[in-house]
Amino acid sequence: MRIKLWIGTFFGVLLAAVLIMVSLNWSRQNVSELSKLHNSKLSPVIMIPGSSATENRFDTLVKKLNKNNKKPHSLIKIYVTTNDKLHFSGQLRKGDNEPIVVVGFQNNHDGYSNIKKQARWFNTAFKALARQYNFNNFKAIGHSNGGLIYTAFLEKYYSEYSDQIKIKQLMTIGSPYNFNEKSVQHKTQMLSDFIEDRKEIPKSLSVYSVAGTQTYNSDGLVPLGSVTAGKYIYQGQVKHFTTISVSGSDAQHSDLPQNDQIIDLINRYILDPKPSPSRRQGAISLDGQ
Repeated sequence: MRIKLWIGTFFGVLLAAVLIMVSLNWSRQNVSELSKLHNSKLSPVIMIPGSSATENRFDTLVKKLNKNNKKPHSLIKIYVTTNDKLHFSGQLRKGDNEPIVVVGFQNNHDGYSNIKKQARWFNTAFKALARQYNFNNFKAIGHSNGGLIYTAFLEKYYSEYSDQIKIKQLMTIGSPYNFNEKSVQHKTQMLSDFIEDRKEIPKSLSVYSVAGTQTYNSDGLVPLGSVTAGKYIYQGQVKHFTTISVSGSDAQHSDLPQNDQIIDLINRYILDPKPSPSRRQGAISLDGQ
């Protein structure tokens, strides 16, 4: 009887010791990961293209940003398939603390139902990026529907990361917050949903909504009123909300990502450190909210 009691006590102590060792090891690993995250100097710029565009959409933009740049930005691309598989290309250059990451989707079609799916796929890619690169902040750029995907991501998924990863700035370029509607008197279901869930958007965020004005009321595809409808989502919710319109050459919707005025705006408001902007042909007007 005593032998059985001794054996039971021995295995009980052994099990307790193993559990303590496992717990201590997990704690050390957890503290190490949190320390890496806290001390990380990495601050990526994560870009999402619009509908029908691929992860190659911003190649010209990145080349222009890197022109005459002594410390060029690395370019990393992620292609997300409909079955949640991620395909990485490119690599992080040693010493680069501000790489550019572009996330594209196999299903890159238009429509609200697809935008919600793309936001979920982007969340899958973002989770993998955060795990692989251990950054504690990032900047965001979305062209066209890419800005809508970012809005859906912020409202539905970002809270999962907000305690450890801060989104500093968001720039949306020609994003049709009300699709093809010219006036908010006719709100789409998407705009209504975005307005309803706007409280989930972080208050510390600075948002720049850029509109192209090839004509007085459109960039040739997206009505100006649809772009400016973004104020009903962000204004009064985020720290800063600024609407910006660009005109002149390359102000048509599909040309906006490589528009030299927008390159200047990215340098000025998104990238850090921000080089002095150069003068470009055309006009820029800002409306801070």
